[in-house]
Amino acid sequence: METAFTRLVGCRVPLQQAGMPQVATPQLAAAVADAGALGMVVPSDATAAMLEQVAAQTSGVFGINFLVPFLDLGAVEAAATRARVVEFFYGAPDPGLVARVHEGDALAAWQVGSADEACAAVDAGCDFVIAQGTEAGGHVRGELPLLVLLDEVLGRVEVPVIGAGGIGTARAMAAALAAGAAGARVGTRFVASAESGAHPAYVEALVRAEATDAVLTTVFSVGWPGAPHRVLRSCIDAAVAFADDVVGEEHLEGSVIPVPRFATPPPGRNFTGAIEAMALYAGQSVGAVQRIQPAAAIVAELVGGAERLLRPWA
Repeated sequence: METAFTRLVGCRVPLQQAGMPQVATPQLAAAVADAGALGMVVPSDATAAMLEQVAAQTSGVFGINFLVPFLDLGAVEAAATRARVVEFFYGAPDPGLVARVHEGDALAAWQVGSADEACAAVDAGCDFVIAQGTEAGGHVRGELPLLVLLDEVLGRVEVPVIGAGGIGTARAMAAALAAGAAGARVGTRFVASAESGAHPAYVEALVRAEATDAVLTTVFSVGWPGAPHRVLRSCIDAAVAFADDVVGEEHLEGSVIPVPRFATPPPGRNFTGAIEAMALYAGQSVGAVQRIQPAAAIVAELVGGAERLLRPWA
């Protein structure tokens, strides 16, 4: 499935895996890239080494997602020389950041929540933008559902636009492409991939959930106050009912870090404690999460199904 996005980035298929803390391991990004899509990771304490680890595992295309409120400029510069795509989210598009990315010979992208923000990203020099609808899991930037936002953004920018939010089935991916998106961004389905770093109890909660169980809230705000996010309703109820100020611990290379109640990090495999009371991010595509699958199988299912829907004679 060739689109303006695949031609620009060098993928074989128009699908981007979302960069998700704890979830987007180097193994997941490499598996997605091997399957022909754009694999993504998030920064770490050793971003350069992590990206080199991804590169050693795949000959495909991968990128990295930076949250502007927690930006490390050194990590951005290291990423720009090692990743094909450097993406930013949750901040006003910054021409200086985009220039740093281009100096490293990477493509720059910005995830946006409005048409005005998309135009600002293009004016800042971004090579493509990701339009995030409110159906998305995790932190949500805008106030419009995906198809409405896509219509507005596509009418105002000429760079490739990726659709994000609530895409977890072949039909949803086909709908975004038919609406004019050059690709689809998928997050929640990959939380339940075999290569995901998500805690097994988190994955189990996703498998049990329906679309109506994913709700938009500002409850998990410790460390990032006031930022709207979509999580499973069950984790809100569990966190509100929890009797202590600490719900668990994160174990990192010999260190043990307390996880406060209502903290923003989702639980990874290295978390212990009341997992059900932590931030279980989920988009409204969560009803499509029915079992754990290899990342390559998820890519094949979504892309193959979307292609059949869009080209029924093929």
